[in-house]
Amino acid sequence: MHQLLSPWGRVLKPGRIALLALLLVMSLLTGCGSKSASTVEPAAANSTEAGKQDKDKDNESSGQAEEKQSESFTPVTVKDELGNEVTISEAPTRVFAPYMEDSLLVLGVQPVAQWSNGSKLQEHLKDRMPDVPAINFVSGLPPSAEAVMSFEPDLIVLHNASYAQNGVYENYSQIAPTYVFKNAAGDVESSVRQLAELLGKSVEAEQALQAYQQKVTDTKAKLAPVIEGKTAAIIRLNGKGMFVMGGEYFGGYVLAHELGLAKSKLVEDANSANLSLEILPELGADYIFLANDGGTGDAFVKELTESSIWKGLDAVKNGHVYEVNTEYWFGGGLIAYEKIMDDVVELLAP
Repeated sequence: MHQLLSPWGRVLKPGRIALLALLLVMSLLTGCGSKSASTVEPAAANSTEAGKQDKDKDNESSGQAEEKQSESFTPVTVKDELGNEVTISEAPTRVFAPYMEDSLLVLGVQPVAQWSNGSKLQEHLKDRMPDVPAINFVSGLPPSAEAVMSFEPDLIVLHNASYAQNGVYENYSQIAPTYVFKNAAGDVESSVRQLAELLGKSVEAEQALQAYQQKVTDTKAKLAPVIEGKTAAIIRLNGKGMFVMGGEYFGGYVLAHELGLAKSKLVEDANSANLSLEILPELGADYIFLANDGGTGDAFVKELTESSIWKGLDAVKNGHVYEVNTEYWFGGGLIAYEKIMDDVVELLAP
């Protein structure tokens, strides 16, 4: 049976033919300007018959794998966390879920593209997806619909409601079914289960979550002698200033919700709080974790650690201040959270 290929050398499902046509029209309209680093270059034409046969075999194998997965997939219609109705008729095989690569990987799914900020990738994940191209979120803003379309996704998942603003959702949802979380990092276990429902990967999700919960149990047991009744604070420093992280997401979630360390009173009712030397004595933390965001907070680290107020804190005098890796302490997934737990054990109960 003759198979229609995209310009990128992939077998097109019937539902993607219209998508390809739209992409080609957009390409004609945008002209022949310079290509973004986040786009995929079309595969070069094979110059020999042997090369063509190899490609045909690869495409046939890929098509058979997709067909097998589709046969076991139950179509699903759900509302995302912004109230948008999302219908997925066939098992997604090309998923674009920027900053949710962690959750995709624990479900055994390789994304079609991985989040980057300039040349910065999520370092703790890149070895797990070495062949996955990067797509750039310049200044934290989502890439254009055309850049996303070049990856031919059949499912798009946005981990934060802010990614869906300014017409982004409307444009992305024309490319593929698009599901939006308000904040997937706020409850990682719930977001993993929801992602699994969209992908038909509920069995994989429960296996991953069971292993994760065992990790939480083991970590709490190791830390019990040193964290009972203790308070911890994460101080984030970057080019904009100093902040105390709350306990509702990222490393703060792990410390407060998973490990049971009490939060600083500065963030008892907030996800974060501005920090200054004047209010530093109110921090009230037995353990302090310093997170210098990519080295951008060097000036504030110097201001903080050289002040007499800082030096007078009990945590500082007791040697309970620790620098941590911001790259995964600000990651929102089970892989990142397990690495954070490993750090806490190594720092507090080596």
